[in-house]
Parts: sequence; structure tokens; C-alpha cells
Amino acid sequence: MRAARQSWKTYALGAAAVAALLSSTACQPGGSTIDVPVNPKPSGTPSATDSAKPGTPSATGSAKPSTGTPTATGSGSVSDGTAKACADPDLSIGTSYWPRDSGQHMLITATNVTDKPCTLYHYPFVYFGQDNDSPLGPMESKPTAVATLGPKEKAYAGVKLFLGGEKTTTYTSFGLGYHDPNNNNDGSPVDVSLSGEVDFVTVGPNPSVTFWNRDRSEVEKYVFKAR
Repeated sequence: MRAARQSWKTYALGAAAVAALLSSTACQPGGSTIDVPVNPKPSGTPSATDSAKPGTPSATGSAKPSTGTPTATGSGSVSDGTAKACADPDLSIGTSYWPRDSGQHMLITATNVTDKPCTLYHYPFVYFGQDNDSPLGPMESKPTAVATLGPKEKAYAGVKLFLGGEKTTTYTSFGLGYHDPNNNNDGSPVDVSLSGEVDFVTVGPNPSVTFWNRDRSEVEKYVFKAR
């Protein structure tokens, strides 16, 4: 009887321990391989949906150029030299004197009369008389910007005609040609009649010309300091 009683106690104790173990497993999360709760993501770890949230940079976002990146056309005008070189049919040429100048300097104004841009390169080929092989040399001047003209836009060049006391010759027209960097043989000069207030020009032995410039004040600055 003693042995049987002892054996029953052992069985009862074993059953109670199993029940307690099962009760403990059911109350504690993660205690069973069958009912394992989902662990929360570590903070700061991106998920697959994080990259789609507004305001979150994507992998390709850093490669996009900003809207402030300058383009080849700059501030709305062609300035990268891609416009074709201006030729005589593209331009209307006007001539004038500066006020209170005594006729020693002439201003050439070129206006683009087409509906497409063109570029005036370097300085105009200006000829007086019959010698079309020797255009006027340029003054020590440089343009502040490429002289690319949109439709109806203007560019300027100044001509120093003579200095006081020089022997001069009078002309009622002049020859005008244009640089073309894509053509080794620049166009032949076209005879240009003087316009407006300029009935004739008096030219000394060493006339010279400025570069083309969109800024008339830059032309004026150079043409009046040239000696």
C-alpha cells in the first residue's frame, strides 16, 4: 500500500507540474513556438513602403538635376554659339554719329530682321574705298557677351574715323562683311549706304572698329578711348 500511495503522489505531482507548465506557456508571449508574437521593427529601419511616403527621398531622387541648373540658353536668349552666323540678308544696317562728336566716330547698328536667331562674330569687316582686301583692324576691345541676336534684336559696333589734324578722305558709303567661323572664305563685303544724319564720312589714315556688342555703352566706352 505504501508503495502504491507513493507512486500515485509521484503521478499527481507530475500532472500538476505539466498543468502549471501549460498555464505558464499560455500566459507568457513568446513561450511557445506555435504562438510567437511578431516582433516590432527596430526604429529607423526602412520598410518597403517607407520609400513611397511623401517627402522621403527615393533612390533616383538624388540624381535629378535641380531646377536652378543653368541651361545652354541662359536667361532666355541663345548664347552658346549654336545659332548660325549672321549674313547680309539677315540684317538691317543703320549708321549714325554720336551727339557732340564732330563726326570723328560712327556707330553701326545691326538689327536682325528674320524670325530666327543669328550670331555676329568678332568685329565687322569694314572697308572704305575700293580696297576690299584690307578691312579695318579691330580696336583693343572685347565684347561683354556673345552677340547672338533674336528676332528684332540689335548689336552695335563703333568706328573711329579720324583724329584731329589728320589728312582725310570723304566717302558716302562703305563696304561691310561678316565673320563666319564655319567658312574659311568669309562673305564678300556688301556696299552699305550711309543712313539718317550721316550724309558722308571723313576718314583718316588709321581708322579702326570695335567688336560687335549687344551693349551700346560698352561700344561707346571703347570707341572714345581709342587713339
